[in-house]
Amino acid sequence: MEKMRMESVDMTAQNIDKIAALFPICITETMGENGKPKRAVNFELLKQMLSDEVIGGDEAYEFTWVGKKAAIVEANKPIRKTLRPCKEESVNWDSTENLYIEGDNLEVLKLLQESYLGKVKMIYIDPPYNTGKDSFIYPDNYMMDNESYEEGVGLFDEDDLRLFAENNDSNPRFHSDWCSMIYSRLTLARNLLSDNGVLLISIDDNEIENLRKISNEIFGEQNLVNCFIWNCSTAGGIRPKFASKTHEYILCYAKRKENLSMFFAPLSADAKKMYTQQDAKGLYRDKDFIFKNKSTNINQKYLIECPDGEMVRPKDGYIYRFIRERFDEALCDGMVTFKKTSTGPLVTESGEQAHWNIYIKKYLGDAMGAPSTLIPKEMMSIYNVGTQCVQTLFDDTRVFENVKPVDVITYLINMVADKDSIILDFFSGSATTAHAVMQLNAEAGGKRRFIMVQLPEPCDEKSEAYKTGYSTICEIGKERIRRAAKKIAEEYPSASFDGGFRVFKLDDSNMKDVYYSPAEYDQGMLSGLESNIKEDRTDLDLLFGCLLEWGLPLSERMTVFQIDGVDVHVYGMDAEEYRGCKDGMFFYEDNIQMIDNQLYTPPPPHTHTRVPLLACFADRVPESVIRGIAGMKPLCAVFRDSCFQDSPAKINVTEVFKLLAPDTRVKVI
Repeated sequence: MEKMRMESVDMTAQNIDKIAALFPICITETMGENGKPKRAVNFELLKQMLSDEVIGGDEAYEFTWVGKKAAIVEANKPIRKTLRPCKEESVNWDSTENLYIEGDNLEVLKLLQESYLGKVKMIYIDPPYNTGKDSFIYPDNYMMDNESYEEGVGLFDEDDLRLFAENNDSNPRFHSDWCSMIYSRLTLARNLLSDNGVLLISIDDNEIENLRKISNEIFGEQNLVNCFIWNCSTAGGIRPKFASKTHEYILCYAKRKENLSMFFAPLSADAKKMYTQQDAKGLYRDKDFIFKNKSTNINQKYLIECPDGEMVRPKDGYIYRFIRERFDEALCDGMVTFKKTSTGPLVTESGEQAHWNIYIKKYLGDAMGAPSTLIPKEMMSIYNVGTQCVQTLFDDTRVFENVKPVDVITYLINMVADKDSIILDFFSGSATTAHAVMQLNAEAGGKRRFIMVQLPEPCDEKSEAYKTGYSTICEIGKERIRRAAKKIAEEYPSASFDGGFRVFKLDDSNMKDVYYSPAEYDQGMLSGLESNIKEDRTDLDLLFGCLLEWGLPLSERMTVFQIDGVDVHVYGMDAEEYRGCKDGMFFYEDNIQMIDNQLYTPPPPHTHTRVPLLACFADRVPESVIRGIAGMKPLCAVFRDSCFQDSPAKINVTEVFKLLAPDTRVKVI
């Protein structure tokens, strides 16, 4: 029984809880006055998390490496980049809710922080395993040259003499670069997960120990769900010198473990064989209602009346699975089976051997059960199957090696994600995760959406992929999604699934950089300063740049209509909804009454809903257009700064919105 505290709330403990919720990495342990360990805050690390510069001091006590603080700074550092839409490489641009993003995943994750903060249910990544054979393709800003590294790790004494032999620094440097690379990315990835979201990371023995320590810091050790083991190979081929490696790991962390519901995974064939009986509810097996347990809890040792009237109870050392109330409910629901026996764990009231045993029916149901950490071989294919799948899709051309099989990802999605989840993979590779999402939607229904992120790493010129015409991994990934969608549609002709994707490419900011001090400007520069937007940027570039800043997702429907011949971009609905007024757009009497040459009929006030964003990037925006946009009362409106001739024109815009849409947020770029 819980005792009353009889004292005021421990505010220090509450404050530590708040810090732990925001920065689990900063929570450590120290020894209390009673000699027992207690939670504490690593204030030096907390200061680093709140600083945009590397804070001096020794990096010690916690799991650390040279460059760790720089990796924290890098994760928190803002960037002047944007995502530019690429409609020509997309599939079903207007209707799809899937995304394929080309670019360094560290920078892409930074750009997605506002638009997808807390919205992603599942993140799966298959990062470089750091085998020593891979070319390291993530040269982040914090990666150090040899001189900086040697200074940080302490290879020289005060007289600039080397303290260690040359080969001693190869191994720690080898791991340090990888740790820094993954640390900053996981820090950003955690922010994107929903409160019941889950991260899954494939890894092998080279970095499993370091990855687990890093993940424990970022997510909190208490949020480790488990480490799953996948049988990835048959160990065929040349016999190794020591042992054949036939497995890899899949680390699983929750954003907040207390918010997770149960995990489910398909039962193996051996497990299904146990369900040999059937009734009106389906296949089932009998599960012992009595099991060994030395508990003396009388709530699980009550008397039960058997079909012939015999009263029975568990023998010493046994108890029932349920308390009386739950048993009575199961009995009423037809879930209890009595079977005659001359031996068993039940005795009569007088202590003699009972003539009955009791079982609970366990139904096969949808053939889903709790996943095993040692995943059955039949539930996940090996690497060869994944590689062969891609090879078949690409007309027997081996465009990618060591590909994860689709059923590996579908198994994980089934285990942790809902049918309408967003699933992110920021080491997309050949886009197996996208393939798996489409496959699962077609097979089992649902509207799962994917976000793939991949660095456009060049293909080796000697590779089959390059010879076939694919210059980067991104080209392979996008083409795989196209071909997989076509194949799935052929296999499931009646299925409804999203086989499209919007392509975005990481690029420099849409805005011009200013490198000159006021004294350096001259009259000849003025023509180039009429607009602060780069000349090669389209309205669509500017629109999606605004969405990222305003924290709006990149997958919503959109359309363009005209007011007085000026294009206005509508984010959040398509053209048909617009013409049909399904979302309750509202015009004032003095505004234009035509949309796409069709008469606009305002709906009743009670059907009115707000448009998320309207944008107009014309060089000059007449007042009639301003009033038309304001009259539609969007949540947000955005214009070019250069579209207004002077300050009075800007003031007039402000007054129009104050009158017609006082709570609309208006911005300029």
